[in-house]
Amino acid sequence: MKVAVLGAGAIGAYVGAALHRAGVEVHLIARGPHLVALQDHGVYVKSPRGDFHAHPYATANPADVGPVDYVFLGLKAHSYAGAGKLLAPLLGPRTAVVAAQNGIPWWYFHGLKGHPLEKHRIEAVDPGGATSAVLPTWRAIGCVVYCSTEIQAPGVIRHLEGTRFSIGEPDGSISTRCLEFSDAMVAGGLKCPVEPNLRDDIWVKLMGNVAFNPLSALTRATMAEICAHEHTRDLVARMMAETVAVARAAGSNPQVSIDRRLAGAEKVGHHKTSMLQDLEAGKVLETDAIISAVVEIAELTGVAAPTLRNVNAAITLLARKVVPPPMAAAG
Repeated sequence: MKVAVLGAGAIGAYVGAALHRAGVEVHLIARGPHLVALQDHGVYVKSPRGDFHAHPYATANPADVGPVDYVFLGLKAHSYAGAGKLLAPLLGPRTAVVAAQNGIPWWYFHGLKGHPLEKHRIEAVDPGGATSAVLPTWRAIGCVVYCSTEIQAPGVIRHLEGTRFSIGEPDGSISTRCLEFSDAMVAGGLKCPVEPNLRDDIWVKLMGNVAFNPLSALTRATMAEICAHEHTRDLVARMMAETVAVARAAGSNPQVSIDRRLAGAEKVGHHKTSMLQDLEAGKVLETDAIISAVVEIAELTGVAAPTLRNVNAAITLLARKVVPPPMAAAG
């Protein structure tokens, strides 16, 4: 098996190191000081489950790698449409793309047999078909990440908690390509169940992300602070309830209570969400897949979702102010 990790950051390098430990031919694609460290010293993983080291091939140029069996996509979802030049050298006639993203994926309605919106394109995550042009839906293997890592130093990954990477086909089938990838992940020490109803997993994780990510960016508060404040805690609960209503209208049924999701968030403690971290770093905010797509599905399915709409309006304006669109050229 030959796997390329495109976007070998905290999660990508961790997965790549685990797969390399399992004997998979792994190629990490990264940049900057992190790439130099990966090339010189490999990946050092510091984990409460046991430290380990791996030294897979690393490069900034996918053309050095060539076609692979699987691309593990460690990029943020808003980078997908622009990743064509990086992806093209890696894609052979049967290459599968394991997209480890937050929120609603570009393939969401693809393969949803019998649903009125089957094959409908979600503009928030596939504007004008730009993402599916780069990543045809037949290549997609969905992936929901229940794992927290961070880059402690270039080439050094600190694994904080969780080892589960749930994967699944958009059409719900238990495919050979999913089973083979799952086996490799398990051999590397990770959990990788193949789920026939991966969309349910997407919504369970999204219940937290849809609320805590934008609210933390808007308030600069940690998850524990949001839960401890009476009014923001109520706001989170309302956003979660609306998200469940959207999920059900879209044909899914996430099996987790709002109280349980809130308790889980409180347990995480004073953690800055990825959106708050991106805000503080001046990076593009991952609003499209995490909340705007949910609002779009609410509109498509006739779900009111007023709280989601209001928070989406505020966070998308903030996102525009953080990274303003490029100036038009003078005529």
